[in-house]
Amino acid sequence: MKIEIILAGVGGQGILTMASLLGRAAVKSGLNVLVSEVHGMAQRGGIVKCDVRMGDINSPLVARGSADVIVSTEPAEALRQIDKANKDTIVVTDVNPVVPPSVVFEGVEYPFVKKILDEVERNCKEVYAIDANSLAIKAGDIISKNIVLLGALSALDVLPFSHELLLKIIEERLPNKDINSKAFNLGREEILKLKDEKKQSVLR
Repeated sequence: MKIEIILAGVGGQGILTMASLLGRAAVKSGLNVLVSEVHGMAQRGGIVKCDVRMGDINSPLVARGSADVIVSTEPAEALRQIDKANKDTIVVTDVNPVVPPSVVFEGVEYPFVKKILDEVERNCKEVYAIDANSLAIKAGDIISKNIVLLGALSALDVLPFSHELLLKIIEERLPNKDINSKAFNLGREEILKLKDEKKQSVLR
């Protein structure tokens, strides 16, 4: 058994926290887990990426075309990691752009989100694009967007541990238990709803 996950976003969106929580849940489940991170210019709005590999693995890095799941807190960052995807990869991303300062200063246009998502969808099995910002605000704090996305990830049935365990780890490790619990469950419910809609669409 081997599970390979890419977490991507920009500085300040809680990517490293997401990786840490997944790693702790894996350890709690008795699984081998390795995590690597890239966050060079994160404090200036630069990219942040974590590779999380669980199970029968001996390296922390997800190879090209090997990701089971890509979870992104920003749509363009999901596309940036698409070389790690294959025909069976599932992508979950927030739909809200974070426009880099360099784009603003240089007068470059940020791509239309629909075009980004179309390109992502062309390179993987499924894409779930959700408004994680709105769900986080509904939970009580926009800073909980990363927890919304962990809840979304838990609904994909790819993690080698239960969503209850992951939620317990979140509640134990983070403050604002009520907000984070609500954020997690809202993200999970959103994906379950989208999965049901896709299933109904196929049946029709």
